[in-house]
Amino acid sequence: MTPLPDYRPRKTSLGPLEAEILSIIWDLGVVTVKDVHERILSDPDRELAYASVTTILHRLTQKGWLSCTKEKRAFSWRPLVSRLEAQAILAYEQLHNFLAVGNPDVVASFADSLDTASVEQLEAIAARIEAVRRLQQEK
Repeated sequence: MTPLPDYRPRKTSLGPLEAEILSIIWDLGVVTVKDVHERILSDPDRELAYASVTTILHRLTQKGWLSCTKEKRAFSWRPLVSRLEAQAILAYEQLHNFLAVGNPDVVASFADSLDTASVEQLEAIAARIEAVRRLQQEK
């Protein structure tokens, strides 16, 4: 299980194109606008302006997902969190929002709809939570 990273993007909400471009960056590592643009245009059914890629990269930087560096006249971007860390952050936020509902009936109705695989995952999570509780009580 990936732990929740200390660093978190300022804004975690992503549009479909932002998510696609971030996925490309996770695949490639450090990228230029040209790298991302070429990857998207490698699909013959896709069209996207070079300037649009630039705009999305700047937006992801402002949201805190990427860092941008300039070397001579070329800009490059790299992710500030890994794909797994991003999944942990987003899952944490979704769980936090779910629990913020605060209505036990809503939570209970969710539990009623779980399949066997989900129940097994919840049991593993519950065991992990219990282990953390025991460690905190021992302190």
